[in-house]
Amino acid sequence: MGPAPRIAIRVDASAIIGTGHLKRCQSLVQALIEQGAQVSLVTRALDGVAAQVLRNAPCPVHWLPLPGGSFQTDSTTTPHAAWACVSWVQDAKDTADALQTERPDWLVVDHYAFDARWHDAVRAALGCRLLVIDDTADRMLSADALLDHNWALDHRAKYADRLAREPHWLAGPRHALLSPAYRSAPRYRFQPAVRSIGIFMGGTDPDGISTRVLVACRAAGFFGAIEVVSTSANPHLSSLRKACAADAHAQLTLDQPDLAAFFARHDLQIGAGGGATWERCCIGAPTIAIAVAANQLAVVPGLAALGAVRGATANTLPQVLHEVIEDPATRQALGERAAALVDGRGAQRVALHLLRDSLSLRPATLADAPLLHAWRNHPAVRAVSGSSEPITFKEHQAWMQRVLQSPDRWLFVAQVGALPVGSIRFERAETSNLEVSLYTDPQLQGLGLGPRLLRAGEQQMHHILQTPFTVQASVVAGNTASHKLFEGSGYHGGPLLYRKAIRPPPDEPTGTP
Repeated sequence: MGPAPRIAIRVDASAIIGTGHLKRCQSLVQALIEQGAQVSLVTRALDGVAAQVLRNAPCPVHWLPLPGGSFQTDSTTTPHAAWACVSWVQDAKDTADALQTERPDWLVVDHYAFDARWHDAVRAALGCRLLVIDDTADRMLSADALLDHNWALDHRAKYADRLAREPHWLAGPRHALLSPAYRSAPRYRFQPAVRSIGIFMGGTDPDGISTRVLVACRAAGFFGAIEVVSTSANPHLSSLRKACAADAHAQLTLDQPDLAAFFARHDLQIGAGGGATWERCCIGAPTIAIAVAANQLAVVPGLAALGAVRGATANTLPQVLHEVIEDPATRQALGERAAALVDGRGAQRVALHLLRDSLSLRPATLADAPLLHAWRNHPAVRAVSGSSEPITFKEHQAWMQRVLQSPDRWLFVAQVGALPVGSIRFERAETSNLEVSLYTDPQLQGLGLGPRLLRAGEQQMHHILQTPFTVQASVVAGNTASHKLFEGSGYHGGPLLYRKAIRPPPDEPTGTP
C-alpha cells in the first residue's frame, strides 16, 4: 500500500464570511481522516472567528500572514473579492508557499473570493488537482471537480459560461458536507403539537437576527420553550444573551460540536438558509427558513418549491410561524420531504472522490456476506443484474460459500481506507478467459469508483495468474453506466458482451516466479 493521500483545504471564516464554510470543511476533514488521508487546513486570521472555530482542530492548520494595509477592489475582482482582505495574486502566493513542502494531491478551496485565475495559479505552483466548493456561480472557475451541494434543477445550466474546464460534478444535497455524527444521529419524531422551537441563524448571527426571530415567535403567539443556538464567535452575542435572559422560557446554547440532537428535539426549527439547512433536512426537522445572505436567496425558494422548507422573511415570520404551528399536516410533510433529500453521507462521498485513486482490494470472507447481500439486493443493483429478483440472505450466504471454496472463482471487496465501497468477482470461463462482475455500494455511485475497481481487479488477477488472459463482461441491455465503464476501460465488443486482453507490461516477466 502506498503513502497516505495528502489533501489540503483552503478556507476562511470571519464575521463577514460567517462560520459555515469552515464548519463544512471540518466535516470533510473528518471524513478524509476516517479514510486514511493526511489533511491540513490553510486559513487566514481575518479576525478572531476562525481561531475560535479551530480551537480543537483535528488536523494541522497553516495560518497565512495577517493582511497588511487596505485592500482595494476594482473592475477585475470577483463579487466577493473583499472577503479575502488581500489580492488574489497575494493569496495564491501565500497558499502555495504554505503548502510547498507538503505538495498535496488535491487542494480543496471553499472561498467565494477566488476565481479561475487563483485556481490556475495554485494548481501550477503545487502540481495538484483542485476541488472547488461553490454555490454562487458568480465568477469563472477552473476546477478538476466542482462541489455544489445546493439543490438546482440543472447544475450545468447554472454554471454555463462559468467553467474554464469541464469538472467532475459533485452536485446536489446528497453531497452536503455534514459531520459524521449525522449518518447515525436520531431523526426527528413527528408530534402533532409544537411543544418547543429551535432557532439557529448561523454561527455569526448576521445583523443580530436571532434576537429578532425570538421576538417574532412571541409576536406570533407562541409562548412555549425556545432554544436559541449560537457560537462564541457571534459579534451580537451580548444582546442575544440579554434577550434570552429576559424571556423566562428561552434558553441560549453555545458552541455545540454538532447540532443533530438540537434539530431532533424541537418540533419546529427556524434557521438561516446556509449549510445548517442540510443538517436540518437530514434530521427531518420541520423548518421555516430565512435567507440571510445573497447566496441563500436561491436556496430557500428552491427548497420551498420542493416542499422541504417553508420560506419566510424577518417581516413575514410571525404570520408564517402562526400558520405552520396551526397546521400539523404541513409540518409533517416538511420533515418527510426534507429527510428524503439528505442522508448524512455527503462528506463521505466527497472524500471518496478525492481518495478514489487509493482504492485497494482484499479477498472477501463470509463475514462480508451481510454487506454484499445488502448491496446485491438494492433496487439500483438488481435493475442491472442478470436476475432482477431479490435473493434471501440464506441463498446469498450459500452462494458465497461456494464461491470462496472454488479454485476457479475469486471474490474481492474494494476499500478506500477502511471503508468498503464495492465488490468485484472473477470466474474462469475457459482456460485463459475470465468472466468479471462488479458493483459499487449503491449509495456511492457517481464518484468515479467503478473504473478504479475494475482496474484494481485486473491487476489483482494478473498478480494471481502471472500469465496473459482475457476478461469478458456481460452487460444487461440498457445498462448505460456499464457500457460507459467497459468502453472507457479499453474493452471491445458490446453492447451485451465486452472483452479485453490483459497482458503484463513489457518489463514484467510472465509465468510463475
